[in-house]
Amino acid sequence: MASTTPAGLKIRPRHMSFDFPNPLPRHWHSGDAFKSHLFDSMSVLFPDGERFFIDSVRKFRDQITDPELTEQIRGFIGQEGHHSREHLVYSDRLRALGYDITRMENRAKKRIHYTQNNFSAKRQLAATAAMEHITAIMADGLLRNESQMQGAHPMMRQLWRWHALEETEHKAVAFDVYNQVGGDRKILHRAMRMGTFFFIKDTFLGLAHMLKQDGLLWNWRVWRDGLTWMWGKEGVFRPLIKTYKDFFKDDFHPWQHNNIELLYATRREFDENTEPAVA
Repeated sequence: MASTTPAGLKIRPRHMSFDFPNPLPRHWHSGDAFKSHLFDSMSVLFPDGERFFIDSVRKFRDQITDPELTEQIRGFIGQEGHHSREHLVYSDRLRALGYDITRMENRAKKRIHYTQNNFSAKRQLAATAAMEHITAIMADGLLRNESQMQGAHPMMRQLWRWHALEETEHKAVAFDVYNQVGGDRKILHRAMRMGTFFFIKDTFLGLAHMLKQDGLLWNWRVWRDGLTWMWGKEGVFRPLIKTYKDFFKDDFHPWQHNNIELLYATRREFDENTEPAVA
């Protein structure tokens, strides 16, 4: 079978339309600049990144003969398209606060343009599969650990949980397409190393820019508390190290990290009628 997504799990975009506060509270996450701007800087990368993901998967859609995976590709494209739309509004709110969002966007656009013009379609798909793993494990951490969004503005909390839910639903689609078209694991692993480097770099540069605009770039307490929140003993990202490294195993596929029960529990926040997946 081409698809590794659990049988019965339907991937459908939710037509959300978030009422973003205007103006957006500058430190919307529990009054904490570091937490807020870490999420903000990741968000700025999403619209262009998700359009790249859609394009890379769409190039191989006609080569997929499994009707279930074909349907999942349709759902993947729909979900990523809606994510891009909502995060563009988010970016506009940040731009209105005086942050140089255009510069951050252009950095991502330039790299994507280079990738699309210099790498094969299969390598672009490998990059998508790799980045989808990163978003999937981060989504799992956000949904699993309620304290990660504790104190956040209610609408922003809902936005991020919605995004995390749908990233979890479609986490295997690009990976399965890559396998179906004969993707090489060595290329996949190289794409993960490169993607991780640039994701961390771009997120850090965005975070630093926003803290600088707030006059907090050189505030050591902000960095101490923020890095402890991320990587300390109880850090939100620390548990993700093992699941991240699993990607480099030769027999890995995303649903080896089976969080279907968490997914359905979260679905109840957004869907009125949710039926459990067939085992």
